Amino acid sequence: MTAKTLISRLAVFFLGLPLMLLIAWLPYFNHLGLHVLIILFAFLGSNELYTIFSKRIPLLPRPFLVGLSVLLPVSSAFHAVFPAITQRPLGVGQEIVTYFLIASVLLILAAEVFTAKEFSASNARMAGSVFIVIYTGYLITFVSRLTVFSSIINGERTNVSTAYCAAFLMMVFLCDSIAWFFGVLLGRSNRGIVAASPNKSIMGFIGGLAGSMGAGALAWFIWRDVFAGSILKMLAIGAVLAFSSIVGDLAESVFKRCADVKDSGRAVPGRGGALDSLDSILMSAPVFYALVSIIYHPGLF
Repeated sequence: MTAKTLISRLAVFFLGLPLMLLIAWLPYFNHLGLHVLIILFAFLGSNELYTIFSKRIPLLPRPFLVGLSVLLPVSSAFHAVFPAITQRPLGVGQEIVTYFLIASVLLILAAEVFTAKEFSASNARMAGSVFIVIYTGYLITFVSRLTVFSSIINGERTNVSTAYCAAFLMMVFLCDSIAWFFGVLLGRSNRGIVAASPNKSIMGFIGGLAGSMGAGALAWFIWRDVFAGSILKMLAIGAVLAFSSIVGDLAESVFKRCADVKDSGRAVPGRGGALDSLDSILMSAPVFYALVSIIYHPGLF
């Protein structure tokens, strides 16, 4: 690893992580700043994934798929932000995102049906196009859905979205950062266990598990009234999230290896493209949302 790469990675950790947590911490209009960031990353990520996939499989036009991918987090942001600005209920719940997803899939199928002149590549074109929209557009909406979480605290319904957003981001980023740190320091002799990413090591996986579980414990100490009950709940969530984060990272490595590219882009110094920073988040967001919904039963504000 070069000194430039090391400095870039450390800068992202010491500057990028606090900045992300600050944006997630700001509650104004149900975390409008976080929604804007999510939409931006959905745009960048879908564009990068399109470039990767298009090297091996045919796809529908780029503007069409990127637009559909961005539409999903926009719909989720609208569900969260509109009532906060107007002080009026929207009249539809978070299923609005599912409605837009269904509409997106139908539009992709319709586009292939009405524009294709020959059909030898139609299955690959439709499957790849749908995957881009789901992977970069739909999965990231589970982050924005956290911004409307509420709980009953001291007999009153309270907005607890900041706690959930911050806990999630801490788990994912500490998993990634400490996995990298352990891998660099202690992983030289135990690498090569996964063909998709030969530089990944057993010690890196252990570091990622420790980082995610440590973040869960920290969130439990900071927000005891939100994550009520035993600390074991948050430790368990941290352990599962470490697995989903690592799988997300490795899955993106498979995408890039199939296309024979090193990085998804150059949007993030020291990390490559936006998708290189999103991979763990995309896989972990729905997992975190499901786990906290089952374990803590938050309501919608």
